[in-house]
Amino acid sequence: MSGFTVGICQLGVVADKNANILKAQQMIAEAAKRGSRLVVLPEMFNCPYQSELFPQYAETYPDGPTIAMLAECAEKHKVILIGGSIPERGESGNIYNTSFIFNEWGELLGRHRKVHLFDVAIKSGTIFQESRTLAGGNSVTLVETSLGNIGVGICYDVRFPELARTMALKGAEILVYPGAFGPVTGPAHWELLMRARAVDNQVYIIGAAPALNAAAEYKAYGHSLVVDPWARVLAIANEEETVITSKIDFRTLERVRDELPLLRHRKPELYR
Repeated sequence: MSGFTVGICQLGVVADKNANILKAQQMIAEAAKRGSRLVVLPEMFNCPYQSELFPQYAETYPDGPTIAMLAECAEKHKVILIGGSIPERGESGNIYNTSFIFNEWGELLGRHRKVHLFDVAIKSGTIFQESRTLAGGNSVTLVETSLGNIGVGICYDVRFPELARTMALKGAEILVYPGAFGPVTGPAHWELLMRARAVDNQVYIIGAAPALNAAAEYKAYGHSLVVDPWARVLAIANEEETVITSKIDFRTLERVRDELPLLRHRKPELYR
């Protein structure tokens, strides 16, 4: 397979969980209608991005309504579905920021629990502490799909290049980052980081963000995008609710890796 279409659902998240689930269903259907074989949702797409609210929106696998919807939509539309992220209540009772990944038959391929929690205090800007209610994951997530090898991180994970490089060295051809950058870090770093991870690792990058909700306490930056292995932005949204699509062409990836053989010429013994 030389390529396929990816669709990103830049969902406008509200306080009504059922409304978010319904909107996600509609946008997944729209992405599939436009030929997408890989569909990606944003970070915390079923609840407001507020740390104190995560416990009340949390779900357990496999019975949570949001999780069930993802499996059903993946099977119905015959797409690989990366379910952004939702609050997940784990077996131990801890709550995680988790992305569930389903194949075309609605089967769970894997889940990524956000490794690097968003605990920041930017002067005159964003103050947020995910660790107030969330626990961090501790594993690298790489799934083999019918469309290629896909690595998944969540939002703040993108700032840690070691995680992206590990996924690339394990065979990732596409890295997906559901994220919810805010109005301070978004304009400064969102596109920059996505393009940096793409050129560093010679992979396609998919960044899926929520749309701006001006009435929300946390205002998402939006600007979901697709970046190719040469760091070219192939598609980008503004801050409004929308579905964007783009082509993934593995011939581009192969050409970039052949012309600039970074992964092949690395010197791992220098970094031990």
